[in-house]
Amino acid sequence: MPTSAHAMKTAETAAIPGQKQYLTRGSGAYRRASLALFLSGFSTFSLLYCVQPLLPIFSQQFSVSPAESSLSLSLSTGFLAVAIVCAAAVSEGLGRRSLMSISLVGAALLTIATAFAPNWHLLLVIRALQGLVLGGVPAVAMAYLAEEIDPRGLGATMGLYVGGTAFGGMSGRVLTGIFAEYLTWRPALFIIGAIGLAAAIGFIALLPPSRNFVRRPGFDPRFHAKAWLGHLRNPALPFIFAIAFLAMGSFVTIYNYAGFRLVAPPYGLNQTELGLIFTVYLFGIGASSIGGLLGDRIGHFSVLLFGLALTAAGSALTLAASLPAIILGITVLTTGFFMSHSIASGLVGKLAHGTKGHASSLYMLAYYVGSSLMGSAGGWFFAVEGWVAVVIFTLAMLALAFVSACFAQYLARRKA
Repeated sequence: MPTSAHAMKTAETAAIPGQKQYLTRGSGAYRRASLALFLSGFSTFSLLYCVQPLLPIFSQQFSVSPAESSLSLSLSTGFLAVAIVCAAAVSEGLGRRSLMSISLVGAALLTIATAFAPNWHLLLVIRALQGLVLGGVPAVAMAYLAEEIDPRGLGATMGLYVGGTAFGGMSGRVLTGIFAEYLTWRPALFIIGAIGLAAAIGFIALLPPSRNFVRRPGFDPRFHAKAWLGHLRNPALPFIFAIAFLAMGSFVTIYNYAGFRLVAPPYGLNQTELGLIFTVYLFGIGASSIGGLLGDRIGHFSVLLFGLALTAAGSALTLAASLPAIILGITVLTTGFFMSHSIASGLVGKLAHGTKGHASSLYMLAYYVGSSLMGSAGGWFFAVEGWVAVVIFTLAMLALAFVSACFAQYLARRKA
């Protein structure tokens, strides 16, 4: 009979001499890591997207166009995209856990600073800085999971992490909308920043140290360039990166400009009502976890294709005139997107050969560049031809994403 200490050690890791020590489902370390990464996803996305329901307010208060008001989000996601690439390299020397901790605390403090911005241009500068600071979380979190979690349960754990991002995205939008309605937008952002700071402290307290990460002291540009080029030469991975760019671009475009449509006649929603619509993110939380589990069981590419088709169906539903049908469309879109993102992000870890942090950084680079560029470009379509043009734009992106998934599936199977 094994001793209790031996049993505990076995539960904590999948430790076999000469092999990596993974965190296995059911162990205490696994549960702490899962909760910590959930908090990191929650904090990152609540801080990043808390300004989205405020875009109509910014447009009115600072006398800027809808496309210009979207810069408060697009600049953050754009600079975050650049920072993600650097974060992957920095984390090789600093460590995954340390970099994520610094990023979460810094981003929360910058959100609090945003509440005190005296003018539009300074607000944009702070939001850009916030994007740079937040770059230390998304790609590094994915790399931590790929390195530390037993591959047999990676899909479920990645789904939980993405569920945290969905919960954060929902909370940031909903709470900011409600607080802005009753307290104005400055106190709203201050409160969201304080919540993000509390989540960062919880993350630091819970996340277990890395066991399989090998620190690389110093900075070797040739090593990092070789790692990134190696992933770009992987036949299937560039198509996964394209999916991240296109799916995220379509998702953010719908969310950016739905608010402008719904606060105007004939709907005339107030900030609280507009914020409450974002509770549909709850469906994204469930879809992330379910998508990960289904991917582990029936095939990741099958679930990915289904998720993209569901996202397109939701986008098309928003063309309806009735408010319930529009909300249903946003719900379906959210469900499909988070299912797709959960699967695609997990596929990066499975298809990458070594330097998984670099592969994750390229995925997240494409993800946030899509958010930044396509999210702002959608404003041009909205200004010129209204909501119909926005939906056509998103459906075109999702069609390309579906084709990319088909190519990735073919190439992955061919290589296998």
